[in-house]
Amino acid sequence: MATRFGYACLNMTLGPKRGGFRSMIKRTFAEKGLQHASRLTLENVETLCGIIQWNNTNGIQVYRMTSDLAPWASEYEFEQLPDWPAIRAGFEQAGKLAAAGDQRLSFHPGQFNCLTSPREHVVANCVRDLRIHGEIMDAIGLPNTTAAKINIHLGGAFGQKEESMDRWCRNFERVPENVKRRLTVENDDKANCYSVVDLHKVHQRTGVSVVFDYHHHKFCGGGLSERDALHLAASTWPAGIRPCTHYSESAREREGRAVAATAHSNFVDGPVDPHGLEIDCVVEAKAKELAVIQLITGVNQSAFYDEQRGTTDEKINEVVRKDKEKKAALRAEKRKAA
Repeated sequence: MATRFGYACLNMTLGPKRGGFRSMIKRTFAEKGLQHASRLTLENVETLCGIIQWNNTNGIQVYRMTSDLAPWASEYEFEQLPDWPAIRAGFEQAGKLAAAGDQRLSFHPGQFNCLTSPREHVVANCVRDLRIHGEIMDAIGLPNTTAAKINIHLGGAFGQKEESMDRWCRNFERVPENVKRRLTVENDDKANCYSVVDLHKVHQRTGVSVVFDYHHHKFCGGGLSERDALHLAASTWPAGIRPCTHYSESAREREGRAVAATAHSNFVDGPVDPHGLEIDCVVEAKAKELAVIQLITGVNQSAFYDEQRGTTDEKINEVVRKDKEKKAALRAEKRKAA
């Protein structure tokens, strides 16, 4: 099979309790402390194991883990968690399950990770957050290569793209070795940011591999066709490691929703053209694994997706509103911390 498809984070089939992850805002962490953070982390690791097992059972070999496995991990060392022995054992079990299914696990830390920033505290926080991701991958027992990628965007261009790229390359040297070997960069969806052409220059200086995002390329193409951009990105990957890509479609165009053209749709129609390459592809659709199943099999999964979210438009809108509020609160807390 030329292309292996996967999804990110949540599993709709397992439902919110067994297929979702728990987090908390900073105020809750301040009130409840390490004990609560430890309990949530242990629950999240158990959920992770369940999702990996589901993926194995259903033949999905590409899965992006949530960056919220350990809520507010920037505020403590893992060894301080009261449940750390059980958490560590859970991470090891996750690794064994993934290996049994030849499943590729990865991370995609949030947009606040910005190595192009001219502000020292932002860069320092980014390095710390990437270190945490590397430590979790080590605990799971994942390869210290881009086979277990930690994927980020370069960050802002700050009106000076070349200077910002140079700053990224310098700050890359501050990242721990177990992150450096796994770090990848992804093309942006804004014309004034970074295309595959720009990222290839970064690769030439640092050796980082480039993740090609099909949807983003439509907005920031760097003058290349989709085929040429994908092949250029693929050329940055080491021999023996399948290039990883992202695929999504516009919710405005596919579903007629009044959102930005860059916003992801619930499902995708494809086709995803590998242009002659053997690739792994993370489908970035809101229906998660259901979107992958529908893409591969052609069997419509939308009824079950709506059932999982609530059967009426009013319930769906309420779930979406609460989810947006929760994510906005977490982003605000992280920006404040940065």
